[in-house]
Amino acid sequence: MSDKYQILKKLVIGYLGIEIVVLIFFYYLYGFSAILFPLIAATINGTVLTFVTYCFLHLIQERVVDISRILGSEAKDAFDFGEIGIVTYDEDYMITWMSELFEEREIDCIGKKSTMWIPELNELFHGDTETIRTEIDGSIYEIQRKEDAQILFFKDISKVHRLEEDYEYSKVVLGLVHLDNYEETIQYEEEQMIALINTKIRQQVVEWANNKKMVLRRLKNDRFLIVLNEKIFKELVDERFSILNDVRKASQDMDVAITLSMAFARGSKDFSKLDEMLNSLLELAQARGGDQVAIRKYGEDVKYFGGNSEAQEKRSRVRVRIMAQTLRDLIERSSNVIILGHKEMDFDCMGAAVSMSRIVQLYDKQVCILSRTGGIESKLQGAMELFKETLNKRHLFVSEMEAMNQLRSDTLVIMVDHHTAAISNGSQILNNANKIAVIDHHRRAAELDISPIFAYIEAGASSASEMITELLPYQIHAVDIDSSEATLMLAGIFIDTNRFKMRTGSRTFDAASQLRKLGADPVVVDDMLKDRYNDFEMKTSILKYCEKEDNGVILVPVKSNRILSRSLISQAADQILTVKEVEAVFVIAMIDEKTCGISARSNGQINVQVIMEKMNGGGHRTGAALQRENGTVDGLKEELKSVIQQYFIEEGYKNESNISK
Repeated sequence: MSDKYQILKKLVIGYLGIEIVVLIFFYYLYGFSAILFPLIAATINGTVLTFVTYCFLHLIQERVVDISRILGSEAKDAFDFGEIGIVTYDEDYMITWMSELFEEREIDCIGKKSTMWIPELNELFHGDTETIRTEIDGSIYEIQRKEDAQILFFKDISKVHRLEEDYEYSKVVLGLVHLDNYEETIQYEEEQMIALINTKIRQQVVEWANNKKMVLRRLKNDRFLIVLNEKIFKELVDERFSILNDVRKASQDMDVAITLSMAFARGSKDFSKLDEMLNSLLELAQARGGDQVAIRKYGEDVKYFGGNSEAQEKRSRVRVRIMAQTLRDLIERSSNVIILGHKEMDFDCMGAAVSMSRIVQLYDKQVCILSRTGGIESKLQGAMELFKETLNKRHLFVSEMEAMNQLRSDTLVIMVDHHTAAISNGSQILNNANKIAVIDHHRRAAELDISPIFAYIEAGASSASEMITELLPYQIHAVDIDSSEATLMLAGIFIDTNRFKMRTGSRTFDAASQLRKLGADPVVVDDMLKDRYNDFEMKTSILKYCEKEDNGVILVPVKSNRILSRSLISQAADQILTVKEVEAVFVIAMIDEKTCGISARSNGQINVQVIMEKMNGGGHRTGAALQRENGTVDGLKEELKSVIQQYFIEEGYKNESNISK
């Protein structure tokens, strides 16, 4: 604030003081009845008002003269041409003057607090940013603050803003739309049913594209290429790709398993890059089970929408036969094979490993299973002791160091039940291997940290044991699977399907039937999966930490100092999920001295995979997990609550069930 303005304030205060003194004097001299009292008060007030008005007008004139002297006599014309306005304010951020631009546009905020007029100005005043944009009466202004003075510069950038907006909205976006299971569905249907499917489902996609003013071209019976711009794409995002729900509902009404997988590539003028991104995105959406959209802007991470239904199994066995033949060729062209599992190997991982080992031995190739590094679950450890004599005769179990000694340039490394190096029990092997093959049933991660030459990732399968069981009939000779090996595989299916209650399709029962024929014993499986008393006691103690949240969600932050195994917290989550009206369970506990883990389970209404992926975890729609080094139970709990809330907002989720509190 200027010195003259400060002087003005002091003068006004002085005059008011004099007025009070005079009034007191007349009061004691003449009393209230004196007619001179109001006349004197009015005279003094009028004098003060006249003086203040004169000083204020003089100050404004002086301020304008100062600006003109600095910028020249043509300053007003320059300001008008550039559509630039100037606003001054005092130390309380009250507006003291506004230039002619605002007068011409009938904007008068003199005497008002600037941050009340434009709340974003707080960012300028606090130094959070140097420039802000805001809209005032339909015009877009760019505002800057002069650092060494209490002045704000306003520049009307409405035209530039509209051009920028038009440019951004006109950028090209490429998309692919695939009808999942379309070919498998119509393969054995009658013509009348095929025509109905095309009318109710495929034509719905065509009409959706036409209504959104997108260019759509059919590439195959079940695949379309679409061309759109960023403006249309934003509309699709705002409505969260409602076509997914429309197609799913139409399929359910017709009792067919057809869903949509879509991919959108954007953010580049290079169409070859968009095309490359597009194909990998569609493959990623399908590998994650379909019924979802995979989106990527060039230079950014992949984002997903949808995934609201469990991955559908494929009816055709052609894919299985092709995969079996491709894997066989890779084995035959390799000098030896190393089989890797994930850290803390479970029944499914070990069952897949031993069965794959037997397949490799069929082709007279040296093979080893890396299991002595990375740890195995306690129940599996008991099973390995039970079958120790048989398994040690038929398989070679090694540590990572021993496996490294067997790694050659033409060694084939097969990852089972996982597809990322971060959770592998042989990450050093993967860093040095030239040939990597993957067999996994988990939904594919957006970015692989390995480069496999063979990737058999089937999210519709219940387990890796199921997938390898399907490969057995397509080998050149019958694969010798022992009853102990078949029992381990069946135990893996039991656990991953929660005893055939989740992620179970017709192929799952076919695989279980085949394993039963190979000697798998369900009674032995049931005995191996029983809890020991200490585990039972510990699992029961977890239940006291249950916390009820909205929409049927149960959080279980285990705040004791006890270290719990991953299998134990997952079993506790499964047990809590059996309670009526519980939709999802998240058990949070320390799984070692430095690592905190979350085991998430759902009955299918809530996609726990999406929630865990937002926290850099992963898994399936109904079963997912997370491990965080140097994490705490309380810290993960608060982060999880925030992510769950965000998930419900994004999905527009509403559950009518309400657990009594």
